[in-house]
Amino acid sequence: MNRAHPPYAVLNPAGAEVEPVTTYLRDLALGDSSPLTCRSYGYGMLRWFRLLWLLGIGWERATESEVAVLTGWLRSAGNPQRQRHRADAPVAGMVNLRTGKASLGAGYAPRTINHALTVISGFYEFHAHEGRGPVVSPVPHSAQRRRALGHRSPLEPTPMVGRARLRQRVPDRPPRSIPDRLWDELFTAMNCDRDRALLELFVSSGARAEELLGITVGDIDWSGQRIYVITKGTRAREAVPVSPQGLFRLALYLDAAGTPAGGEPVWRARRGPDRPLTYWAMRRVMQRANTLLGTNWSLHDLRHTAAYRMANGGKLTLPEVQTIMRHADIQTTNRYLSVHIEELFDKLTEHYSTPRPARHYPAGYAAADIKAVFGG
Repeated sequence: MNRAHPPYAVLNPAGAEVEPVTTYLRDLALGDSSPLTCRSYGYGMLRWFRLLWLLGIGWERATESEVAVLTGWLRSAGNPQRQRHRADAPVAGMVNLRTGKASLGAGYAPRTINHALTVISGFYEFHAHEGRGPVVSPVPHSAQRRRALGHRSPLEPTPMVGRARLRQRVPDRPPRSIPDRLWDELFTAMNCDRDRALLELFVSSGARAEELLGITVGDIDWSGQRIYVITKGTRAREAVPVSPQGLFRLALYLDAAGTPAGGEPVWRARRGPDRPLTYWAMRRVMQRANTLLGTNWSLHDLRHTAAYRMANGGKLTLPEVQTIMRHADIQTTNRYLSVHIEELFDKLTEHYSTPRPARHYPAGYAAADIKAVFGG
């Protein structure tokens, strides 16, 4: 679409815009939500309205029963984005023995289901504020949770409160970083200066994939050993430090590939016409390396690796790591202090091989007395 407010629209089967959704998305766009947020909410509303069209129910008459139907369908249906077309693709949900990470499941994740309920809840709250739609939102909510989280300080731990009805339990999995041995293998699997430079900058800056892929020549401060990225969420231009080795790799890449025109992203596609390297193209680079190594690392695991190394290296304090990673809540940074099971293998091996200590009793006691008191 050529308009900005909203940048996306939901169409009904006849090809006309669904006006209640358009006004909702327009309110999101005017509230400074990013276009990607509007796109995500648009898909959530399309899923909801398709259900209502199938059931023959107007959106104003929807009740909790229809929300329960949607939740049940999301819990049982297959996710078309998770379809595996290769014969050697891993089984959905199976744990990779090299990385310890589980592959994506075949269905919709609990976070996806909760996000769908949040989108619908926001839609009805917006129209209730405008004086349209039902008086009570069809999406159940937890009054206890709203009271507990309404005025919580970011420095306080999140209180344990009950979930609202239909909300899914989300497992709290610690972030997975790449161990040094597997990192060396992954780095070796990169077959060009561009990919090696990207990996080096990923793990030294902690930048997200979209942030790093969008930098231009003007965003590189060679003398200050930092780059400027557009931060996700705030969309502010912020500086992040990078290692000298990362800048050296970047210089090798630019020397071989040439410096792009002003304002153009630094990272370029290697094949076809000259164009920026996209997220999906870099994701494909990681997929090819995973196939070669038998792993299942993702681009975001590189950010986890950077945070884990900084938090456990002993040189930076936790608030300093929070500043570099640009975490809004220090509790998010605190998650990287967890111990990985791979680090305990040597200690566990020593523990298992240690013989059980023999019992010793002070001299002067008869053996029969010791047996009677302590057993044979």
